[in-house]
Amino acid sequence: MASGRWWFHLRRCAACGYIGCCDSSPNQHASKHYAATGHPVITSFEPGEHWFYDYRTEQPFAGPKLHPPHAHPPEQPVPGPAGAVPSNWQTLIRG
Repeated sequence: MASGRWWFHLRRCAACGYIGCCDSSPNQHASKHYAATGHPVITSFEPGEHWFYDYRTEQPFAGPKLHPPHAHPPEQPVPGPAGAVPSNWQTLIRG
C-alpha cells in the first residue's frame, strides 16, 4: 500500500506473517517473499478462504490454525486498495 500499487488477492506467510499479493497480482510480492526469505508456506488472506500452499511442492494442503488476523477486513475491496485499482485491472492480472 505504501507504494500506491494495487493487488488482486492477498497471501500471508505462515512463518512470519508477511502479507503479500498473489501471483496473479502485478507485483507478486508473496512469491518474491519466498524467494528472498525461503519461507515456503503461504495461506490465503482473503475473507472466507482457508487454505495453505507450499512453494516447494507447489501443492495446496490443510494447514494449522494461525493467530489472527486471518484476512483483510471484509469491507476492503478486492482488488484493492480502494482508489488505487485501475479501471482496466482485469486485463492486467496474470493468468
